[in-house]
Amino acid sequence: MPLTHPLAVPQAVALGQSFDAEPFEAAHDAWSDADDYLRRILTARVYDVARETALEAAPTLSAHLGHRVWLKREDHQPVFSFKVRGAYNKMASLPADALARGVITASAGNHAQGVALAAARLGVRAIIVVPQSAPQVKVDAVRAHGGGMVEVVLAGESYSDAFDHALSLQQQHGLTFIPAFDDPDVIAGQGTVGMEILRQHRGPLDAVFVPIGGGSLAAGVAAYVKAVRPEVQVIGVQTEDSCAMARSLAAGERVTLDTVGLFSDGTAVKRVGEETFRLCQKYLDGVLTVDTDALCAAIKDIFQDTRSLVEPAGALAVAGLKQYAATAGNASLALVAITSGANMNFDRLRIVAERAEVVGAAR
Repeated sequence: MPLTHPLAVPQAVALGQSFDAEPFEAAHDAWSDADDYLRRILTARVYDVARETALEAAPTLSAHLGHRVWLKREDHQPVFSFKVRGAYNKMASLPADALARGVITASAGNHAQGVALAAARLGVRAIIVVPQSAPQVKVDAVRAHGGGMVEVVLAGESYSDAFDHALSLQQQHGLTFIPAFDDPDVIAGQGTVGMEILRQHRGPLDAVFVPIGGGSLAAGVAAYVKAVRPEVQVIGVQTEDSCAMARSLAAGERVTLDTVGLFSDGTAVKRVGEETFRLCQKYLDGVLTVDTDALCAAIKDIFQDTRSLVEPAGALAVAGLKQYAATAGNASLALVAITSGANMNFDRLRIVAERAEVVGAAR
């Protein structure tokens, strides 16, 4: 499939005149990079375990905002999160000897479920390190999906803490590490979400909103969308207290946060990946940040249109879409938000309902 966005070509020079080759080399590198990820996404092995999720209209939210809104329902995956795509694509691409050693990963919970399901499907032994702050529903699901192939280890309060512990265990046991986000095969697996959106929505599309933790979903979706339909904006969304990508893009380099908020536990990442940062810096149109009240209101908005409850990270894109729509003017836009997951402890609903009611009363 040819790329649709043109690359800048330097003006021709007179015969015998010296010229700078760097623009040609930069253009070639940019083409090669985009073409590589397009190929990786188109050939990703995700559908052995993942399903193509629906792109559903959100009529109530559309009427409220005055824009046409669709929800990409990744909360309907077998593990109730998009993360199964990247986890399985990475593990399915590993050589047999790497799988035979066993695998290890660190995750806030959703990637862990993807690795557990992949381990069970591929018959691979796995150790999965999960922060102690992870919702119990996620921890229980990891054990259920992995069965006897998976050992769950609880360590630290955030993903970054769990990651450090997982690296230590990897070195001790000689296991193969499965990154949660900073890996081309993981990014390509998540990028299939963008591929499906563009296949399902053939008409005019103004922007796609993507939640960001470590950045694999945003990187993959942006790389695909910008290769195929560069006029469509791809906008990341983070919480104000876990905004490592937003801070990093503003600084022009990766920034490590001292602490992260845990309400949106699925995106509580102190430092984004090197490759995810590079791709987001190159392809993402921007990052919005939202607070906890906006997240709770977005969970309610999604429920009103779908009768489904998503986790806080799963509502991030809708919260960002609403913020964007509020300043977009009167023209009706076509907007897509990825509802990325639905793994939330039931007792969290009380907080969500209380805060959503406060936000609703303040409108």
